[in-house]
Parts: sequence; C-alpha cells; structure tokens
Amino acid sequence: MKKIFVVSFISVGYFLNAQSLSNSPYATYGIGDQKYDNTIETTSMGGISTAYISDFTSSFNFANPANNANFELTSIRLEATNENNYFKTNYKDTKSTKHSTYLSNIALAFPISPKIKMGLAYQPYSSKSYDVIHTETAKDGTIINSNRFKGSGTLNIAQIALSYKVTDQFSLGLKGNYYFGNLFDTNELALPNAELINGYETKNSIKNFNFTLGTSYQKLNSRTDRKLTIGATATFGNTSNMVTEYTNSTYFYSDLAGTVKSYESIIDQKSTSSKNLLPLQASLGVGYGEENKWFLSGQIDYKKGESIAYFGNKLDLQDSYRISAGGWYLPNYNNFRNYFSRVVYRYGAFYEKGSLQIGGTNINKMGVSAGVMLPFKNSSITRMSGLEIGIEAGKRGTLKNNLINQNFINLKVGFNFADKWFRKSLYN
Repeated sequence: MKKIFVVSFISVGYFLNAQSLSNSPYATYGIGDQKYDNTIETTSMGGISTAYISDFTSSFNFANPANNANFELTSIRLEATNENNYFKTNYKDTKSTKHSTYLSNIALAFPISPKIKMGLAYQPYSSKSYDVIHTETAKDGTIINSNRFKGSGTLNIAQIALSYKVTDQFSLGLKGNYYFGNLFDTNELALPNAELINGYETKNSIKNFNFTLGTSYQKLNSRTDRKLTIGATATFGNTSNMVTEYTNSTYFYSDLAGTVKSYESIIDQKSTSSKNLLPLQASLGVGYGEENKWFLSGQIDYKKGESIAYFGNKLDLQDSYRISAGGWYLPNYNNFRNYFSRVVYRYGAFYEKGSLQIGGTNINKMGVSAGVMLPFKNSSITRMSGLEIGIEAGKRGTLKNNLINQNFINLKVGFNFADKWFRKSLYN
C-alpha cells in the first residue's frame, strides 16, 4: 500500500505541472492569479496558518514551517479545487461565467526525529488563462478594429520544509521555495480590410528561489488545557531569474481554432531580465484555544510592492496586506457512537487589499470559508486521517469605473493518509 502511495505521488506531480487553470480577467496583469497557500486546512479557516499548530499528529503546516511540533506520522495529501467564477461589468452590461477543476496540492511529510520534521510539497502558485476580445465600432455599426487579449501558462512552486523543536514551547522552521514556469500574454490587433494580424507577445520564463523563515511560541496551561500561540514568518533571499521576451510580428492563422500561425513576419524582438519578481513577504498571527476541542486565530500578511514587465511597459504593483480570522471546533473525539462528534469543523473570513490598482482603483478581495475533516472509520485522535472538504465564497474587484466585479465559489476536496512508517520491528 505504501508503494502505491509513493508512485501515485510522483505521477500526480507530472499532471499537476501540465494542467491548465482558469482564473479572473485581472490575471492579465503581472504574474496572474495567485493559487498558492490554497490547502484545504488553510482555506477553510480564512487563510490562517502562521499561528496554527495542529493538535493532531497527522497535519503538517507548510505556510509556517515552525508550526509542526505535534507532527508525528508520515502524511500524504492529495487535493483538488473546483473554481466557479461569475463576472459582471457595467460596460455594455456584460456578464460571464468561468469554471475550472484542477489538482491543487500534493504533499509528503514525515518526522526525522522527535524534534526534527520534514515536508515536501508541490502546488500551482499562479496562472494565466484568459481570452478577451474588444471591438471598436463606428456609429453605423461597422467594425473599426478588433483587439484580442490572450493569456496562458502556470507558475508552479516546489517546497522543502524543515521544523525544529527548540523547547516544548518554542520552535523554528525553514522552507525553501522554488518557482518555475512560463507565462504568456498576447495582444492581437485585427483591421477589417487587412489580411494579416498584428500580434505583440510577452513570454515570461521564470526560475526563482527564496526562503521562508518561521518561528512559533505556544504556552499550554495544563490545568485548563487552554493554549496561547504566537507565530511569525518572513520570506526573503530572493534569487530571481525571470527572462522576458517580446515579439512584435504579423501573421494569420491557418486553422479554425486560431492556434497555428502562418507567414509570420517579425517586426521587432527583444529580451530583458528581472530579479524582483517575488519581493519581501511577512506574516504575524496570534491564536488561542483548548486542547483537542477548539481553536481561534487572527493573522495579518504583508507583501511589498513590485514592478513587473507587461507588454513592454513597467507595471507597478502596490504594497498589499491581508487580514484573516478563523479556527476549528471538534465536539468530542472520544464519542465513537456518534460519528459527527469526531468531525473537525472549520470556519473563517478574510479581507485583502490587493496589489493591483487600475485607474486609481484598488482591486480588493474578501470572502468567507468553511470546511470539515471527515475522519476514516478507524481513525483516532492520535492518527487523524480522512477526507477533507472546504468551501470558499467571496468577491473581488468592483463595478466602479467600468471595472469587473468577480464573485466566486470554490470547492476543495482532498485526502490525508497518515500512518506511522519506518517503524522498527520488535521480537521477543
């Protein structure tokens, strides 16, 4: 059985790299829609993770690698996401919908010693997948020109995390993050009487590595089983290598799908490099709860602004922050007569001031979330394996200034298989 899990883990990684993700029209800017940190646990609790130390021995925290003091089992996680987006704009009273299902996370974690824990994970970090046509018409209805904006590609992230328990109350963690992938943006101009299309393509080839340093402190009152948790993270040491290639050319498509270019003639071509793709990020969280019963946490995340090339021009992204609150509740893990008393119920909410600003208007995001962890029939509190289900609903953007309002409902489903591997056999 364990060999099957390992083979599945490797195979799933191949398909995760090849899949195409759906997203918002706002993905046209920068490196696209961010998908990272979309694990079911994190999403179901509004995004809190910095001060979240799981009470259970089967849950590994990648967001803050210091928060794994209780992790004791080998864990394999497989998770998928179904996104449902509903867009509206006052410009010509336009509405549209977009749906996507993709593999969103695979992770393997295991203890090296009672004090040292290790995890490996692979996720999509951000993506572009859009196709928008803007047509200008004269008063008599004739078409003046047609602009088509297309985007594609996925930026993935592979992680390795180490956690070290310094004392019973204090832990440190270090995580290496490797980002890789290609992102494409194309702007095509077609004139009514012209045989050729004028296309301007931007290709960003990204290879980036940085570190996340985490720390956590948890004080448990053994008399009341109440605990206070404080956590913090910082992502730094950016060693970015993003090569941006611009190609301005004329061509026409030889197939009905509009994918095969013919008689392409290059007008201009150039290449630039950038090293500020993923700037400083920091997070601070505080949590309080009762051992194996309930937990509540608040968190604030900060990301420094950045500049990125977009169609040959510099796009300035603003400093951004996100405020999250959430937690979980477990009715009675000892009640084996009532299955739902052993279900972990999660809840949360968040508000995010986005880094993107269009025409002086910030593109912000907010939402609520909930989820459950349905334990397998023979799962106990010391070996909590089961089916994870989470849902997130919210909005992004605005109708002001003819911008786009995006409502979304995202469903996440996954499995966490946990067991005690690599045990020594004892014989009398």
